[in-house]
Order: sequence, then C-alpha cells, then structure tokens
Amino acid sequence: MRRALLPMVLAAALLVGCSTPEPAPAPPTVGGAAALPGPVPADLALRPAPSTAPAAPAFTGALTDGTPFNVADVWAQRPVVLTFLTSWCTTCADSQAALSELARSYRDRVVFVGVAGADQADEVQDYLRAHRVEYPVVLDDQQTIARSYAVREPPAVVLVAKGGALLRGWPGGLDAPALDQRLRELVLAGQP
Repeated sequence: MRRALLPMVLAAALLVGCSTPEPAPAPPTVGGAAALPGPVPADLALRPAPSTAPAAPAFTGALTDGTPFNVADVWAQRPVVLTFLTSWCTTCADSQAALSELARSYRDRVVFVGVAGADQADEVQDYLRAHRVEYPVVLDDQQTIARSYAVREPPAVVLVAKGGALLRGWPGGLDAPALDQRLRELVLAGQP
C-alpha cells in the first residue's frame, strides 16, 4: 500500500512545486509624480521677466502615472521649460538625450516639463525610458495643451519665467547648448 501511495505523493509534490511563476513586476512609471522637483534652492537668483511678456497659457492635466498636475503651481516658484514631444518624433529622439542631461543639470532651479501628445501611454513610457527622461511628463492626448501654445507638431520648446510670463518659444525645438544659453540669458541671474 505504501508503494502505491508513493507515486501519488511524488506527483502531488511535483504539481505544487511546478506552479506558474509570478509575472515580473512592471517597471516603474517614468515621468510621474516621482519626477516632480524638490525644494527651491535657497541661492536661486532669477532675472525679472520683462513687463511686456504675455502670460503663458496655464494648464492642468495628468502626469504619466495619473497624478494631477497644474503647471501654474510649478511656475509660481521657478522657471519652466516645456518640451513638446511624441514617441514617434525622430527629431525629438535625436535631441532628447542632450535635453535630458540639461534638465538634470538644472534640477530644481529650472523645471523641465514634457508634454506628450497624440501618443499611446506605453509608447511614451518606452520613449522616456530609452532617453532617460527624468522630468515630469503630462499626457496631452487631445493636444489641448499643444494648441494653447500654438504647437502644430513636435518638437517644440517653450520657456516660461517664474510667475508665468511667456518668455520665448521655439517651434521645431532647440538643441541643448542653445537652450542652455537662453536660460542663462533670459532666466538665471548671475550666470556667465
């Protein structure tokens, strides 16, 4: 009798030991709330915006992780660079690594905010991971934000002063060295 039970016990043990492996956890969402800026540096010196600068269009939306986002809350404390992008834009991809590096160098002094329009959420995530985008990204599926800034197609870059004054926009984008120079000229005081 014991011999007859042994194969059944072994079969049951094998079935229990051969359970389906747990699926790998999804990678963390890029461009969400974790990418929002930290405290404003105490030594942040900014140039005043020209009194003739128009107000930038304020907007709300959801970050890639679903967190509500209000751009006016961010520019109330510091300058903002808006980068309009899509995962399928080859010009965006060609310049993104340098823009991502520039955003890291200005971390907490100038906030870069991506605006991803006309795209699929999973493709945006693939793009953000591939190009090491570490700043918050708002999903603009209906392209409402892009239209409010007169962006017809990506890439585009917009510079907003602390307080919400629209300083400058570049349809077609702007390379990182030129944007770095504009930030030093238009926004940051005491910068060479």
